[in-house]
Amino acid sequence: MIDTSSSLTRRKALTLLSTVGASVVAGSSSASAFFFRRPASPVVHFDQLPEQWVDLQGKNLNNYIDFVANLSLQQITVHQVVSAHAKQRGAVWNSLPPQSLWRYIGTTLKVVDRVAREIDQPVKEVVSVYRSAAYNARCPGAKSSSWHQSNCAMDVTFPIAAPVIARTVRSYRDRGLFRGGVGSYSGFTHVDTRGTNVDW
Repeated sequence: MIDTSSSLTRRKALTLLSTVGASVVAGSSSASAFFFRRPASPVVHFDQLPEQWVDLQGKNLNNYIDFVANLSLQQITVHQVVSAHAKQRGAVWNSLPPQSLWRYIGTTLKVVDRVAREIDQPVKEVVSVYRSAAYNARCPGAKSSSWHQSNCAMDVTFPIAAPVIARTVRSYRDRGLFRGGVGSYSGFTHVDTRGTNVDW
């Protein structure tokens, strides 16, 4: 039997810690030309995340929330990024990436956020970001060498058709915004910052 009172207390504590941590981060650094206005209070809705997944992440979750908040994204929420990791296939839960890989997704998130701002459309959903090797092996159609495992790839949707978004992202890449892969799928767009330009 699950002790819901301790679970609720843990969730409240995590929510408080993430809000306080983000506030400290928000007040401690200034914006640069590429890093735009920091959101006032990045919120992660812990009640919308699977409790078992939250417990598995431990203190790493609050650190990751602070990291994403510090990217100063305008069209992608912290909750969208975090919840994209909180998925399960069969008995296998995905996880947050190891801290040594965090900086790679930071680059990709900033690229997608920049595109979203320039087309004046918010990201509707972050479908997938980092995938652990075990989780990736359970994803239909995922390659064993998927860039999601390197934490430099994300799949996103916008309120605009995915093929239109893919063409738009490629046009920004052609202008030198980044070097990486852009994949066009019927329901989402894949963007990665692998360092070489690839289309599919």
